[in-house]
Amino acid sequence: MEKEALFEGLIGRFSPGIRRIAYKLNGRYRSFDHDDLYQEALLHLWNDHREGKLTDKTDSYVLQGCYFHLKNCIRKVNERSNIVSLDALLDVQDDTALQDQLLNKYTRQPDTRKELDEKLAVYSIRRNGLKPKEKKVISFLLDGLTTREIGIKIGVSHVSVVKMIKKIREKSLKHIDKF
Repeated sequence: MEKEALFEGLIGRFSPGIRRIAYKLNGRYRSFDHDDLYQEALLHLWNDHREGKLTDKTDSYVLQGCYFHLKNCIRKVNERSNIVSLDALLDVQDDTALQDQLLNKYTRQPDTRKELDEKLAVYSIRRNGLKPKEKKVISFLLDGLTTREIGIKIGVSHVSVVKMIKKIREKSLKHIDKF
């Protein structure tokens, strides 16, 4: 009970600073609500308080720790996010409205020759193009793992993972060019 009372005092003391930090970071990273960032910072503050890490720290140090914790949380979420442009998916080349592009793309009759070529290219890449380790890298990427996490799982450095991804792209392009 005493820890909770001390923590309430910390909240009162640090709340305005943490709110400023949350608003500042929310302005740069649109994927987060400032209330979510504020709550994440309070959770970080609670964990540090509970572990006794704040007893001899200055207010500036504590707020700086909250700032860096939030930046790290945002970085982790952004690394796992796959941002895709709708224009890139639809191959928009003119000023046609997005709705029109969607209607044109999904209501037309399928181009069976093109679709067959795409399926053959994917089949060719899967059967002859990639080594087992490269296939693992692709599956981990699809699961949303970062290059560092993939490196740990397959026992190589993250730099090696980046090089593998580059090789996978090159091999895939060679197979696609055949069709």
